[in-house]
Amino acid sequence: MPMRKAGLVLGRSVPIRPRAPGPKAAVVALLMMLWALPPWVRAQGSPGRPAAAPAATAVPLAPAAAPLEAMAEPLFQAVLKDGDLAELEQACQDAAHFDRSERLRQLRDRLLVVRPIPQPLTVVLANANALLSCKAPETSLTVLDRYGPGAGAERTQWLIQVWRGASAALLHRRAAEALTRLAAGNLASLETMALPLLLREDGTLATRPALDVLAEHLQVLGENDQAARVLLAGRMPGTIAAERLARAAQLMATLPLAERDRMIEAALDQAAAVGAWGLASELLEQQRLQALSGGGDPARALARHLRLSQRIDDAYGEWLLRRQDPSQAARAQVLERRVRSPRESGGHAIPPP
Repeated sequence: MPMRKAGLVLGRSVPIRPRAPGPKAAVVALLMMLWALPPWVRAQGSPGRPAAAPAATAVPLAPAAAPLEAMAEPLFQAVLKDGDLAELEQACQDAAHFDRSERLRQLRDRLLVVRPIPQPLTVVLANANALLSCKAPETSLTVLDRYGPGAGAERTQWLIQVWRGASAALLHRRAAEALTRLAAGNLASLETMALPLLLREDGTLATRPALDVLAEHLQVLGENDQAARVLLAGRMPGTIAAERLARAAQLMATLPLAERDRMIEAALDQAAAVGAWGLASELLEQQRLQALSGGGDPARALARHLRLSQRIDDAYGEWLLRRQDPSQAARAQVLERRVRSPRESGGHAIPPP
C-alpha cells in the first residue's frame, strides 16, 4: 500500500512506489485455494487469481450438487474401515452436511490414526484438510504438528494449512504466528497472498489478502498498535491504501491526534486519486469524530465534508451534517425535502440509464 509510513510516525515522507504482485505470490495463492477446497472442487481446475483488495472477492467455481440423502450405513462403515483420505474426507463432508455428529466423531478418530508418521507433506496436508471437513480444526493442527516442513514451497503450504486450522479453531495467536512466519520478515508480501475464507452456495470462493487477515487476528488479540503497523506495511495504492490508512488511524488511538490526522490526510489523497468520493466522505466524517474524541477542533473537517457533499451532490450526506447545527435549519429542511423526493437531484431514486 502506498503510504508515508515513516512520515506518519516520524514526521518525514516516503514516496509512493506501488509494486505489482510477483509470480511466486500467484503460485502461493493458487496453492492456498486448492488446499482450501474439498476434492470434488479441486478436480474442476484452477479456482482463480489472488485477490488484491482487502474486501472479500468472489471467484466463480462449479460445486457439485449436494446429495439428497446421507451416505448409506453399509457404505459409511466400509469407508470408515478401509477408505483412503479422499474417501474419508468425502464422508466427512456428507456427515457435516446432514449433521451426523456421531459419524463425524468416528471419522475424526479414524483420521487421526489412518496415516501415522512418518508421511510426506502431501499426505499430511490431505489428512489435515479432511479433518477440517470433519469440523475438527484443532485435531488438524495435531496432524500438522507431526511434520517439520523444509524451506521454500513446502514450508509455505504447511504454514497456510496451519493458519486454516488455527483460524477455524479461533486460535488467533497461532493463526497470527503462522501468517507472520509466512511473511518471513516482509509483511508487504502478504497483500498479494489471497487466503480462502469460504465457499459460498453460489459456487464462488471468498478470499481476503493475508495482510488484512493478519491485522484482524492481531486486533482480536488486543494488539491494536501491531495490527496498525501490519496495515501500514502494505504498498497497494488507491482505495485499498485509503481504507487501510483509515483503519490504522482508528487502531492507533494512543498516537497524538496530529499523527492520526496525517494518516487520514494520506488516506484522503489516495481516495481522491481514484475519484472515490464516497470513501472520501467517510474519511472526513472519521476525521471529524476523531477530532471530537481527541480534544481537537472538528470544524475544519466538518467544513470540508460539507463542501465535498455539495460538490458530489450528496444531499443526504449534507443533510446529516447540516441538521446538527440549529443555525442551518432552513438549509436542512430544503435538503430533507430533496432526500424525500427521490426524483430530484441528490435523491435516492436510481438514475435513468
